[in-house]
Amino acid sequence: MKKLPIGIQSFEAMRSEPHYYVDKTSFVKILMDSGKYYFLSRPRRFGKSLFVDTMRQAFSGKKQYFQGLYLEDNWDWNTSYPVIHISFGSGVMESLEELGLTQMEILDRNCRFYGIEQLDSPTIKGKFFELIERLHEKFESKVVVLIDEYDKPILDNIANKSLAIEIREKLKNLYSVLKDADVHLKFVFITGVSKFSKVSLFSGLNNLQDITMNPAYATLCGYTQSELDMVFADQLEGLDKDRIRQWYNGYSWLGERVYNPFDILLYFSERQFRSFWFETGTPRFLITLLMEGHYSIPSIEQLYLGEELIDSFDVDRIRVETLLFQTGYLTIERMDEKMVGRRSYQLAYPNMEVKSSLNRWILNELVDDVVAKSANETSLIRAIQEKSFNDLRDIFHRFFASIPHDWYRKNQLSGYEGYYASIFYCYFAACGFEIRAEDATNHGRMDLSLFYDDICCIFEFKVLENAGEGSAMAQLKDRKYHEKYQGSGKEIYLVAVEFSKKDRNIENFEVETVA
Repeated sequence: MKKLPIGIQSFEAMRSEPHYYVDKTSFVKILMDSGKYYFLSRPRRFGKSLFVDTMRQAFSGKKQYFQGLYLEDNWDWNTSYPVIHISFGSGVMESLEELGLTQMEILDRNCRFYGIEQLDSPTIKGKFFELIERLHEKFESKVVVLIDEYDKPILDNIANKSLAIEIREKLKNLYSVLKDADVHLKFVFITGVSKFSKVSLFSGLNNLQDITMNPAYATLCGYTQSELDMVFADQLEGLDKDRIRQWYNGYSWLGERVYNPFDILLYFSERQFRSFWFETGTPRFLITLLMEGHYSIPSIEQLYLGEELIDSFDVDRIRVETLLFQTGYLTIERMDEKMVGRRSYQLAYPNMEVKSSLNRWILNELVDDVVAKSANETSLIRAIQEKSFNDLRDIFHRFFASIPHDWYRKNQLSGYEGYYASIFYCYFAACGFEIRAEDATNHGRMDLSLFYDDICCIFEFKVLENAGEGSAMAQLKDRKYHEKYQGSGKEIYLVAVEFSKKDRNIENFEVETVA
């Protein structure tokens, strides 16, 4: 077996030793032949940095690293270009001063690499333009500019709106050089996690081609099923391929679905299903947005957005749905183009890893005792398996009781049925159960339905002060939600849960079996 390239972002390091490598070099040729200025947004740890470095080595004429790859016989190796490589991937910039120092270090590093003497301009913007101009003059060849993690300084500070805006303006000043330096440039590629509006960061760079949602580049980052089967055939022997697919596949940008490379490599290394990708980042800011906005967590299951909402965002107009998509917690389930010139998208969780982990994280944010919450998860799984609904009631009662009163003081949610439904949804999702939120029937929409083995549980949630005692079970029966699943061979249970706004906990919990 070859080495698993876990954490390797250097194409030279990847190809200098026998590592598993999924050949993406055909995309370098396509991009070079098709245009000049490109932008690509993909979630973190999806192979963006490795692809950027692959382009750097190709434009630098390092043919020795491309033996056996598509580009070996499909590239002009007699011509090389000076390459300016800019990456904001390392470290966290917590001030404008740190950003300025980082920009200077990046420019100095590129100068030293090409033997360029000290740049004369007093400004960072001027130094960047001067570096491009002098490289063009020294090598008598136009310059390639590759920018990786272009947005990281902003995302690192996105919870601090004023600082994030100041950093955005500093970066905008740097990137504006690309427009004025057009005559000196051969190729430009910019990549990052988020997609900020062109006006906010790339004003004037009107010819920047965004390939984020272009189906032709949907598999530029990530592993397709055929790539996984072919390159990692020996690693896959004896493994449960369907479960691997369920856990780590599912990301889509209007093309073939792909696996997260980081997950796959670590799974092959450890041979256990874990949330490898999710654990590398803390979506605390996302959780804050979800909670402060009284967001119905179950609605994430089937979220519909117009093109203008999924396309881009800015610091002063952040929509949680857009951020969830761009950061990889949601992906495109399908596209609807019924009206000419207008698209809408259905978003969904890409896979079990993200769905389970995000909902578990939400629950962790609500309670002080995470250990007790985890023990509750184990009890919850057993209660469903054993159809022990009394235990189920007690588990949720304990959880609601464990949420600090101070949390309710800051978040006035105790009167919302959607809040209580969200807690049930998060718990079931974190445990890995198949659940459907707002499942439609010809009589209306169920709050929540759960499926496990030979049972189907249909939940209805009510707040007593809003609806009155017994209203939850009455609605379940009156609207005959169960008819949708009759004939499925499953035992159907109607579960009516009623909450007290005053006590912030379960007041009534009824279960009936459908004959």
